Formats: sequence, C-alpha cells, structure tokens
Amino acid sequence: MAEYDFDLFVIGGGSGGVRAARISAGHGAKVGVAESFRYGGTCVIRGCVPKKLYVYASRFPQEFAAARGFGWDVGETPFSWSQLVTAKEREITRLEGLYQKGLENAGATVFADHARLVDGHTVELTKEGRTITAKRILIATGGTPNIDPKLDGREHVITSNEAFDLERLPKHIVIAGGGYIAVEFAGIFAGLGVETTLIYRRDKILRGFDEDMRDAVEKGYRDLGVRFVYNRTFKKIEKTSSGLIGHMDNGATLEAGQIMFAIGRSPNTANLGLDAAGVETGPGGEILVDAKSRTNVDSVFAVGDVTDRVQLTPVAIREGHAFADTEFGGKPWATDYDLIPTAVFSTPEIGTVGLPEHEARAKYAQLDVYKSYFRPMKAVMAGKDERTMMKLLVDGASDRVVGCHVAGHDAAEMVQSVAIAMRMGATKADFDRTMALHPSASEELVTMREKWVPPAQAAE
Repeated sequence: MAEYDFDLFVIGGGSGGVRAARISAGHGAKVGVAESFRYGGTCVIRGCVPKKLYVYASRFPQEFAAARGFGWDVGETPFSWSQLVTAKEREITRLEGLYQKGLENAGATVFADHARLVDGHTVELTKEGRTITAKRILIATGGTPNIDPKLDGREHVITSNEAFDLERLPKHIVIAGGGYIAVEFAGIFAGLGVETTLIYRRDKILRGFDEDMRDAVEKGYRDLGVRFVYNRTFKKIEKTSSGLIGHMDNGATLEAGQIMFAIGRSPNTANLGLDAAGVETGPGGEILVDAKSRTNVDSVFAVGDVTDRVQLTPVAIREGHAFADTEFGGKPWATDYDLIPTAVFSTPEIGTVGLPEHEARAKYAQLDVYKSYFRPMKAVMAGKDERTMMKLLVDGASDRVVGCHVAGHDAAEMVQSVAIAMRMGATKADFDRTMALHPSASEELVTMREKWVPPAQAAE
C-alpha cells in the first residue's frame, strides 16, 4: 500500500496550480487538484480573459466613429450589456472546460471542493468531509480584492469580482484605485458610455510605470471623458434610494450608481489551515517561499499570487512549471523575474518591458533616451487627434536597450516581441540595423535615431 494517496496535491485550480499539476502528472506523478470555485482561477474566470473581452467591447464606439473617415457609415449601433455578459460567460465556461479536461487528460484527479491543510502531508476536503494525504502539497490559491474592513458602508461597493456580471450598466460609476485593474475598468466603463470617475489616493495613476506612459494614459482617458480625483480616499459609502454617495476624506462627496474598489489584491490564504501545518506567512498574509517555491515546511510549496512575488498570470504559470520540473521531472530550474513584459489594457494601451526612465537613471551613469510621438496613419484618416508614444532607454556605456515603453494600438503585441530581443541582450545598434516594416507603427522602434534631450538641458 502506498504511503500517500498522491505524490502531489494542488490546492487551487488557477493558472499556476493547473500548470504545476499537468506538468507533474506528465512527469509520472500521481496528482490531485482541488478547486472550490471554478477551474481557471482569477485570470480565466474573473480577471485577464473577461477583462480583455470587455476592453474589446469598449473600443468599438471609437472604431465606429473612425470608420466614417474611411467611407463607412455604420449609423446607430445600439449596445446590449446583457449580450456582452452572456457572450463572456459562454467563453469563460468553454475555457474552464478546457482547463479541467487538460488536467483529466494528463491523468490528474480533479475535486470540486475546498481543501485546507491538516498537516504538512494531509488536506481535508471540507464538502466531502474526508482527508487525503500527499507526499507534496502545492498551494496556488491566488489573490482576492482588497476592501478596507473598517470602511463604513463597505457592503455597498463592488470589486472586479462583481463588475463583470452587473445586472445593468450604471449611468455613473466611481472607481477607487490607480493601478492596473482600476485603470482598465475605468477605460471599459467610459468606452461603454458610462460617466466614469476615478478616485486615487496619490497624485497620478499607474505608480511605478514610466512617466511618459502614465501621462499618455491620463490624457487618453481625459479625452474619453474620465474624471480624475487625486489625493483623496473614501471614508464612508452611503446607500440612498437613487444610488450611492461616497464621502471623501476632505468632506466632499461623489454620487454614483455603482462604486467599485480596485485598490490592490491580497494573498488568498484565509481558511487554508496554514497555522495547523506550521506554514509561515508574511505581514500581508503572503506565503513565504524561497527561489524554488518551497515554504518553511519541507513538503509544502506555493506559487502565484498567494506568494505575492509578481502578481501576473504568466509568472504564476512559469513558477508552476518550474516547480513541476524541479520536483518531479529531474530538471531543476527557478523562475527568472528579470525583464518581465507587461501591459495595461487601457485606451490607449501601454506595453512595457525593462526599466522605466526614473529607475534607469538611478541605475546607469549615462542613459540615452529615444522618443517618438506621432499620429498613427489610421488616426489621421479618421480625423482623430490620437497619438502613439514610443520610448527606448539605452545604457550609454554598453549600448544595451534596458527599457522599451509603448502607448498606443497593439502596444502589448509589439512589446512581447521586443522582450525577446532584450532577453538576448540587444543593443541600440541591433535595433538600428534591423530593417523597418513599412507602413507600421512598430517601425518607429527601429528608426529612432535622435537622442531625446530634456527641455531644461536643451535650453542651456
């Protein structure tokens, strides 16, 4: 009789957990997976995938308007929120099935249940009321949206979890936050015709991103009609017969049909039995792990947002794959967190890889900056004052490209390709030697020759 029921038991059926389970099973491990909600996790069910679908939907009004510049008269184009929600649900259900089928085809045993640790080798399935043993246990339960537990009236607000499935679009929404999620949802709702206000406790959105990218998104959003309220927070949310009133810390108020909080996410570690197993966590509840995703308990591992290392789906997938290869495949390796490309699916979209300018200037004694700011061909024909912004940051000593930032159509698609070149150590000379693809916006990345000089220096 086997010492354990499984070689590996995974708690959490999201991107990181599913990848770890599937690859481990492929290496011959006997694998069990428990998911208490829906397979696919945050990304597939109520994150990246439905968000991108809604971003597409929100951009169609601009596309319809632009079409007139190309000879098309599309007339009135009524929008149905309920049809979008239905189509979204159909697509994520399809993807959910693929995730579960992929696990089953790999030979993993799938449980639709909540699992919690009893000790370092035992989990309890709470619905079934039984325990299962495993040689190794991997926790991949992701994150959960933050709402201040002390906020008066917190029960009246929504988060990204609920925003995808509202019964109807509000006429006015207020979104609290200034990061990826807040900014992306502001663009979605504004694009769909909702009067949108974004309230943020700092003085500019997208903290940590390159300043030119932050400015480009804010300008684009102001053109869309988004209102910004900076350096403010909510102290109370009041429900009225006509909607909600958000009371700010300066005594002023904001009225809305919905108030959404997107002020960050916390590791989803509640009711996991971490204390029972002796698994150590950090000040934010994150599971503490080493470079190989090992916790302080030899048999317990963790990947993805629950560790609060880098909260991005591809990172969780890479961590899960590295864990599986290391523990069951005889091919040990660790995730490299350098040069991770990322995008904000705002309108304009931004894609970035490498350092923002403020960090690059702190790191390199000589930094060469190249910028291009132009109206793309499509915008010219459409009669729109839309701009694309591209920026390359180059270490002047080595000529190596250390940052690439794009704001405009298909920014994410461009930056994914640039990330490959940067991982290979591409220099500005390599970019200059690359033949341009014309006509395209991305050709600007290989045709920028003039170094940008700050206005203050240019005037000297």
